[in-house]
Amino acid sequence: MSRLNFTLEKESLGSKARAARFQTAHGEVRTPVFMPVGTQATVKNMTVESLKTLDAQVLLANTYHLLLRPGPAVFKKFGGIHRFMNWDRPVLTDSGGFQIFSLPESRVMTEAGAQFRSYVDGEVHFLSPESSIEMQRTIGSDIMMVLDQCIPSTASHEQTEAAMHLTHRWAERSLRARGDSPQALFGIVQGACHADLRKRSAEFLRALPFDGLAIGGLAVGETHEQRYAFADLTTNHLPKDLPRYLMGVGTPIDILEAVHRGVDMFDCIIPTQLAQRGTAFTSHGRLHCRRSVYKFSEEPLDATCNCSTCRDHPRAYIHHLIKADETLGWQLLAIHNIAFYQRLMAEMRAAILAGEFLSYYNRQRPELGRTDEDNPAVHPAPARIKRPPQLGDYEVHQSPQGFNSIRQLSSGEVMHSVSAPEEEANRLYIEQSRLAARLRRRDENDTQPLVIWDVGLGAASNAMAALHCAERELTATANNPAALRPLHIVSFERDLDPLKLAARHAARFPHLRHGAPHELLKHEHWNHASGLIDWRLYHGDFLEFIEAAPPPDVIFYDPFSAKTDAPLWQTEVFARIHRHCQPRPAELYTYSASTAVRVALLSAGFYVAEGIGTGPKATTTVAYTQLSDRNKAAYAPRLLGAEWLARWRRSDSKHPPGLSDEQKAIAAQHIEGHPQFVRP
Repeated sequence: MSRLNFTLEKESLGSKARAARFQTAHGEVRTPVFMPVGTQATVKNMTVESLKTLDAQVLLANTYHLLLRPGPAVFKKFGGIHRFMNWDRPVLTDSGGFQIFSLPESRVMTEAGAQFRSYVDGEVHFLSPESSIEMQRTIGSDIMMVLDQCIPSTASHEQTEAAMHLTHRWAERSLRARGDSPQALFGIVQGACHADLRKRSAEFLRALPFDGLAIGGLAVGETHEQRYAFADLTTNHLPKDLPRYLMGVGTPIDILEAVHRGVDMFDCIIPTQLAQRGTAFTSHGRLHCRRSVYKFSEEPLDATCNCSTCRDHPRAYIHHLIKADETLGWQLLAIHNIAFYQRLMAEMRAAILAGEFLSYYNRQRPELGRTDEDNPAVHPAPARIKRPPQLGDYEVHQSPQGFNSIRQLSSGEVMHSVSAPEEEANRLYIEQSRLAARLRRRDENDTQPLVIWDVGLGAASNAMAALHCAERELTATANNPAALRPLHIVSFERDLDPLKLAARHAARFPHLRHGAPHELLKHEHWNHASGLIDWRLYHGDFLEFIEAAPPPDVIFYDPFSAKTDAPLWQTEVFARIHRHCQPRPAELYTYSASTAVRVALLSAGFYVAEGIGTGPKATTTVAYTQLSDRNKAAYAPRLLGAEWLARWRRSDSKHPPGLSDEQKAIAAQHIEGHPQFVRP
């Protein structure tokens, strides 16, 4: 039974909009409701008294930030967040999943949880479903959120499905961790922009005893139209007797559209964030108070608003404060913007209860998209659209985080879509393979070159990461060059356009500010002045070169995904690689964590382990041609075991696509009889 005593009061005719109420330990909440964001136990530029005056019903605080500062000991001392910040109304705490997603360069995701480095003091923390719930219980929020794995809304189906299943497992663990606490707990529906996954996620979570369900993974890369469509699709599969929460959304028009589609609860930093930029939401449209047109204006921000900002101050004064970067200006605009949001929510609720929401919705849609029509800006002539640099089937792609990568136009796939290329290469391939340690000679007989296969040269981020690692070791051992083994990098690529394009724009790709890749493009070979680093290119189809290339010690397996480059992910190819590596042991590292790829590797004779998480992936994959003392060591990735095998047996997609029934049966025999799973 729900801890919130949720009551659905009315549903709108011709719309999915609904008015409801529910009860928390710190008061009743009436929906639709907007929750101002008090990430660190404070809403920016707002006092508790001003929030109460504006009738803010619920505040949102963030577990991730409060864990780092002030920490759980403070909340234990004060008996929770309500006494700590002198707020006697409900509080909802986010679990920290989105903040962890936002820091790909400083966190490691595993089945157990997320390890990350504090931005406050650099200390390493670990957040699991259980510790997130423990922290939220210590904070004492009225509504807790499960820890989920947030990924870009534009992620592939494979990535999204893996994240969804992890979120579901974490949801079950969060429920168990909540125990008999009187605090409510919401599950989070994931699935990015994939309709089948959204439906499956909603169906899974609604069968669990949650007190409400949230829609996560939107407002992280999709279009407005996609956001509205997937909010609508998701609410179709949510129960009517629980509150529905769209996380991190949004602008007034976004909220109106989501209420129309059956959502009850919202949070967003926009009203206070835009206040700090000098922007106000008004019935005249959106006002940008830095504009000189307001310098002498005696009008209030909004003649229809009764907030203290509009009652007491003209636009001219607010313009002056914003131009002078005075914090009072930010505070006055924050008060007004929160008042605007609260009035919007009250109007929508009243319209639903009066049976007039659809007409209200149709009136408000154009109104909420306006700018200041009383003082229209004079726009310059439209600028010419500057297309990103292109070559062949590729273009330079700038991520929202500011780094550049290469995107294939025909498939839409981006090389390194979440983390900067050099960061992902170092983390996934260089650090995980312990390349620096491998390059150091163990004894005087250890003189054989270390051979790396770089399968899928792309824009050379992986090969250059290895080269830079070797150069750092050369510098560190400058007085004793005999301390290092030679490094031979062998790159395979059939299409050099990605590297040519990136090399032409090396200012955007820090890893290419080196002579080696440009020399490689000219001569298909580069050699370091020391003679200890050799880089060769096999230009053509990798399948034609497998047996001709020198056997590798380490393989960076980084072609495009199985969707785009299917032939390179088949069992037969991995079997050829496995045979060619014998009798020397070799290790293969790849970004894919798909069941199909792991099955193909196991069927080919590899031992397969879970690699570290990188970008949006909870895990990657490491494979060994044979077990050795090195890959049994404590630091080595954990081999797939009985738990994985049990999940594989239950899986609906346990084999690579395109296999006949006979081939599937043979593959199943290989898996069940693999020494990895039948070892004593």
